[in-house]
Amino acid sequence: MQYLLMCCIDEGLWERIPERERDRIMQDYGAWVQGIEESRQHLASAQLRPSATATTIRAKNGRTVITDGPFAETKEQLGGYHLIECKDRDEAIAIAARIPTLRVGGTIEVRQLEAAP
Repeated sequence: MQYLLMCCIDEGLWERIPERERDRIMQDYGAWVQGIEESRQHLASAQLRPSATATTIRAKNGRTVITDGPFAETKEQLGGYHLIECKDRDEAIAIAARIPTLRVGGTIEVRQLEAAP
């Protein structure tokens, strides 16, 4: 089964963390990714640019509306994702629980991908 781990954090909070600590977290992140690569559970990952660089597209009254910035003001923003292969939801949660940004206020949403028809 494939699971998407969506990594969210308050971008303002992240920026207030001293650079030395952010560097340490990112080093730990690299080790975490290496571990899931070695176990052959890692399928893909990407870090996203800040939410201020987003473009949001909506349909309103039959017209396409394009807005610079994120869809909604939220406390946390999607900062990146990991696509993993696991035997079940419990294993996906156990992997997600080791993501280093959790210790500084990040959250991880774990969702199973729908099987292709």
